[in-house]
Amino acid sequence: MTNPIAFVGRGAIGAFAAVGRLTVFAGNGLQHCLRPPFYLGLIGRQMLSIGYFSLPVVGMTAVFTGMVLALQIYIGSSRFNAENAVATIVVIAIARELGPVLSGLMVAGRVSAAMAAELGTMRVTEQIDALTTLSTNPFKYLVAPRLIAATVTMPLLVIVSDIIGVMGGYLVGTGKLGFNYGSYLKSTVDYLEVMDVVSGLVKAAAFGFILALMGCYHGYHSRGGAQGVGAATTNAVVSASVLILAANYLITELFFAS
Repeated sequence: MTNPIAFVGRGAIGAFAAVGRLTVFAGNGLQHCLRPPFYLGLIGRQMLSIGYFSLPVVGMTAVFTGMVLALQIYIGSSRFNAENAVATIVVIAIARELGPVLSGLMVAGRVSAAMAAELGTMRVTEQIDALTTLSTNPFKYLVAPRLIAATVTMPLLVIVSDIIGVMGGYLVGTGKLGFNYGSYLKSTVDYLEVMDVVSGLVKAAAFGFILALMGCYHGYHSRGGAQGVGAATTNAVVSASVLILAANYLITELFFAS
């Protein structure tokens, strides 16, 4: 009887310890994000890497999401003679959910993995220890610029994603489904509210912080050479994706719960 209980206890203690380590790491990173000095050059470089080089994958994801969303909504709403709601549902769904969530997941797959691999390599080759020896705080030099850059850049990416996604729905709606060009645009503009866009941008900022935090955390604590770096990369992407989906629900509950 004691072995199963001990197994469950060890698992629970390990889970709480992992949450505690992550919380302390996030607190340290956030503290260095808010306190000078700020390495503006490093922040700009990370913003370029996270934002500009993620545009192709975010844009392709958004346009095909908008196109298939318009098609599926039209097919489903035609059963209830509600085809005119296609433009409204497309813009609200993209602005509130699909734009920030899909962009966050795609950027997490690219950026979190890259951060974990870079910091993990620095850890196993003792470059992070060398920074400490040179009186340079690794959190200030390595973690804070990435957290700031991802938090600032993700809302900009989501704005682009929303525009491209709505355009994808517009192309399918007017080119394939027979909607009038002006009527489709009018429905899109009339039913889109400020809170729809604001909630999506808040989600984007939170997702940016999460994906950068998980990439830095797993890379910073990488151990065991090349195998450890590979495990850190995988863990960063998986944990960032799960936390993005969990945070998406919490933020949605915060904004839209009655």
